[in-house]
Amino acid sequence: MTQPHVQAFFDPATHTLTYLIHDPATREAAIVDPVLDFTANDARIGTGSADAVLAAADAQGLTVRWLLETHAHADHLSAAHYLREKTGAAVVIGAAITRVQAIFAPLFEAEDVRPDGSQFDRLVSEGERLPLGELAIEVLHTPGHTPACVTYLIGDAAFVGDTLFMPDYGTARTDFPGGSAADLYRSVRRILALPEETRIFVGHDYLPAGRSQYRWETTVAEERAANIHVHDGVSEAEFVAMREARDRALAAPQLILPSLQVNIRAGALPPPSPGGRTFLKLPVGAL
Repeated sequence: MTQPHVQAFFDPATHTLTYLIHDPATREAAIVDPVLDFTANDARIGTGSADAVLAAADAQGLTVRWLLETHAHADHLSAAHYLREKTGAAVVIGAAITRVQAIFAPLFEAEDVRPDGSQFDRLVSEGERLPLGELAIEVLHTPGHTPACVTYLIGDAAFVGDTLFMPDYGTARTDFPGGSAADLYRSVRRILALPEETRIFVGHDYLPAGRSQYRWETTVAEERAANIHVHDGVSEAEFVAMREARDRALAAPQLILPSLQVNIRAGALPPPSPGGRTFLKLPVGAL
């Protein structure tokens, strides 16, 4: 059975992984969770990270067909809109993005954002399959971190976004609106029910104590044996108690406000003001 080729791009500013996946037979490709560069101190936007992925695709003669978002990220701005303009690829996200838009569009008074997912090209639900050359992209709805989180299963590779991290770091927070520790536990157990040799590619990596190199690839077997939050034998009640206590001590992500108002627009910036400037809003006290 043909398996996808996976190339990872690590963004040290946000600890985010972007993945370039392709079918070796047809060279059709997908990009998972692309990053738009943003510096908060001067509100400067750049496309260097996204351009590096495009350069790698061009160098290998790949045709980018899909831009796959695992969820509406709260820690980095998405480059999906930029890459769609560059490649013509379709932007894909879980169908429950409408729930996320309904929460956050009013927060930013984003009157241009209809909470219907129309900013994206394809809304996908549990069990849907998208073609990728001779391979298929299978969608698993894996809520918990957000209600719209999905995992993309391509051959022997699962792209889990923020649902699950490396075994020595654990799992994602669940305290965002619509998040649920119980849902996350059930989503993780679904992922860990895949064949033990399934490769898992995580959405972020942070350096826990005792590790000096970033990592982003693991397996179902490794997660089941050693994930510090949800290894085999951890009950749902134990996990929920741990996760909720841990979440109460976490600060909001540094880029949550600029990220969400861009990412509910599929990576597009807000429309310009009458004076021609583009603004990202900071709703004081809203969080």
